[in-house]
Amino acid sequence: MRKQMIAREGMIRSETPEKIWHRYCGFLDLSLREFMEIQEGLLREQIELVEDSPLGRIIMKGNKPRSVEEFRKVVPLTTYWKDYAPHIGNEPRDDMLAIKPVVWAHTSGRGGSFKWIPWSQRALERYIDTTMASLILSAAERKGEVNITDGDRFLFILAPPPYISGISAWALADRYTLRMIPPLEIADKLEFQERIELGFKMALSSGADFVGAVSTALVKVGEAMAGHSQGIRFSPSLLRPNVFFRLLRAWLYSKKERRPMLPRDLWPVKGICCGGTDTSIYREQLRHYWGKYPYEMYGCTEVGVITAQSWAKKDMTFYPYLAFLEFIPEEEWLKTLENPDYQPPTLLADELEPGKIYEVVLTNFYGMPLLRYRIGDLIRVTALEEPETGIKLPQVSFYSRADGLIDLYGIVRLDEKTLWQAIDNTKVPHEDWSARKEYEGNTPVLRVYLEPKVRIEAKELEEMLHQELLEINPLYEEAIGEMETNPIRVTLLEEGSFQRYYQRRKQEGADLAHLKPPHMNAKDAAIRDLVGAGEVETPTGR
Repeated sequence: MRKQMIAREGMIRSETPEKIWHRYCGFLDLSLREFMEIQEGLLREQIELVEDSPLGRIIMKGNKPRSVEEFRKVVPLTTYWKDYAPHIGNEPRDDMLAIKPVVWAHTSGRGGSFKWIPWSQRALERYIDTTMASLILSAAERKGEVNITDGDRFLFILAPPPYISGISAWALADRYTLRMIPPLEIADKLEFQERIELGFKMALSSGADFVGAVSTALVKVGEAMAGHSQGIRFSPSLLRPNVFFRLLRAWLYSKKERRPMLPRDLWPVKGICCGGTDTSIYREQLRHYWGKYPYEMYGCTEVGVITAQSWAKKDMTFYPYLAFLEFIPEEEWLKTLENPDYQPPTLLADELEPGKIYEVVLTNFYGMPLLRYRIGDLIRVTALEEPETGIKLPQVSFYSRADGLIDLYGIVRLDEKTLWQAIDNTKVPHEDWSARKEYEGNTPVLRVYLEPKVRIEAKELEEMLHQELLEINPLYEEAIGEMETNPIRVTLLEEGSFQRYYQRRKQEGADLAHLKPPHMNAKDAAIRDLVGAGEVETPTGR
């Protein structure tokens, strides 16, 4: 039997909305000074916890810093594969750690190897606080609103344990009286696609109050319903009374509105919690299909949550309780690309500037092992506070993976989010895409591999993407204006190309995170497999 990770406690009925809001969402009321005091206090505690552990002595090189300034001076920046994998790698080792973990989580890693991250009890409990905060905020339209009750139904279709999303689902179910759909003990035994199908099938019967899923999955459900609901047939499997009347109500409501039936007609949910860099891109589509704006958090397996949206569901605010945050300015990050041994200076949250891009560096709290750890993500600071909500902390958005940029002409660096937005703006229905820099002779081009769902010429789509990028990215316009050329090349893939890639990788036993080719900078082998040819005609080459 699975060991319970979090002690059960009452959720809603025993506390007032004011206390609930303060407990879970109070970080949004902090001043920048209060934020920094929390950060520095937890960092000092962390240093005392880990300094005498075997791994702590290795990472801190025997130093025992007694201040934040000394810690940042004597402890080098670290990365997983260089500094942690040799000690806690593919065979997790508790004996190297300061505190015995309650659970180990893994992220996708590389080359078939996982990043294994030990989670302490206190860290996991604090992370579940942020998960509850996301549910409260996803259902709130104003400050202080708590629209969640015991027994609410949570349609949860994210990755299972040992991914941190699956671990958080179990811990959330341990602590609170939410009803998970599908039940976790069933869902975790299924393939991911089977889990999605079962979840929506069960939700037809039970209903759903909250949804947790990747944005693209929810958009595809909405597209499928909008495309097929006009000709819906009530098969015997749908004739159970609760399912039949849910479908009938939804169908009648859509008819009244003179539009296709949408997920919001079947499931008038309180809140939608979405993952994925595409959430902001699909923001309006998700509201159209599901009736609510998606709620977005940014984090990673190594720490849980770094930033979270407010009830306004726009840009995100730093969360102070899970990691000490430092930031490498973009110009310093670029130097590390040229010289991997370069140790760039960092800034703290009270030194950030609006409009600038930074790489995130984190130090775990509560005895977890990562110190001054480069997670490989870039964020953009959009503002130093949010007057609309009264939030006094910096507002940020996720910019890109540090290794997920495509450099053209040394002037413009395209990130996944920008390219995804450009592709979506063309309004060309498609299954999926992958892009990377390739060369025509000595000339760099942006090659986009895309599987369309309609007939379109590659040249036509190249021009459409070119025009969209000119609109979206000023640096692209500047660079291309000087070159006076369209650097985009589109390879149109046959129908079913991404599905065949998925099936091949699944048969090979690939991990869930590697069942699809990456959107940015896929290797030659992945592109060959996707295209289905023995050779890639225009390999990266450099």
